[in-house]
Amino acid sequence: MTRTAPRRAVAGQAAGTAPRRGRRLVALALLAALLLALALGAASIGAAGVAPADALAAVGARLGIGSSPLDAVGDAIVVDLRLPRIVAACAVGAGLAIVGAVMQALVRNPLADPYLLGVSSGASVGAVLVLVAGLAAVLPVAAFAGALLALLATLGLAGAAGGATPTRTVLAGVVVASAAGALVSLAIFWRADGDAFREILAWLLGSLAASTWQTAAIALVGAALALPLLVSGRLLDALALGDSAAGALGVDARRTRWALLVACALVTGVLVSVSGAIGFVGLVVPHAVRLVVGASHALLLPASGLAGAIVLLVADTVARAAFDPRELPVGIVTALLGAPVFAALMLTGRVRT
Repeated sequence: MTRTAPRRAVAGQAAGTAPRRGRRLVALALLAALLLALALGAASIGAAGVAPADALAAVGARLGIGSSPLDAVGDAIVVDLRLPRIVAACAVGAGLAIVGAVMQALVRNPLADPYLLGVSSGASVGAVLVLVAGLAAVLPVAAFAGALLALLATLGLAGAAGGATPTRTVLAGVVVASAAGALVSLAIFWRADGDAFREILAWLLGSLAASTWQTAAIALVGAALALPLLVSGRLLDALALGDSAAGALGVDARRTRWALLVACALVTGVLVSVSGAIGFVGLVVPHAVRLVVGASHALLLPASGLAGAIVLLVADTVARAAFDPRELPVGIVTALLGAPVFAALMLTGRVRT
């Protein structure tokens, strides 16, 4: 009896793991299918209505598959205007949601989001400076440079304050974000007017209206940089048990936390350089997904990525099409959707604290 008990336990664990893995794959497959369906719908929606089948055929024709049923104008609308924006929205939404889930686990704070370390505020400084100077063409580069400088300032301040612990790092991020916000306000007050002011306002509120294949490629780079975070599920689960328990499991808590914090900041810097600071996606989506798939990060991270892509794609489609011919910055839509959802999660006690 004694010898066979461990074998039965191992067999039971294996039998239980297979169904869980199967359910995980089914859940991710359903989210992926929904994302593809919504992307096709988004390519069809707009002032120039296009049938979903025609939009799909136009994309296929650009890839060398078949021919496009649309004329040159319709083909350009779908492939050169709408599709880059769809790709950017999916990449940014996925990256922000993954980073948000990782940040909430690292700092053990339900209010953590991708902008916690002052990265988006630094990006705003870079973006505003080039916009008031009339150099909008280099906006993504300037925004990323500003985000990187903000990250270095946060880490440097935290280290100088007595050691870069997670708490000191968060506090340093608050200081850097406040200083960067003041610089942005000063630049707007001193120099911005007319078209520059409208461009700055749209960027600060978060917008994908200027998406091109070049900016979509940058967003895809940001999403690709977030892919290594997807395999950090076991590390995050270990950190959730406490640093001592994580150490007993062979995880260097301090080194792991720092590596993941820096990775999150770099991903966020790349993404906001394209989209501006789009709020609530990285905050709300991980909490909502956690209710459905549980707290295990092995499933939470990829599910949050797919859900984040879905949320931002839907929000951006609403932003550009619901009030045609006027267009809202997508950050307004995500705030209008995210604030009541987060409030409902709080009131029902579903936000993990």
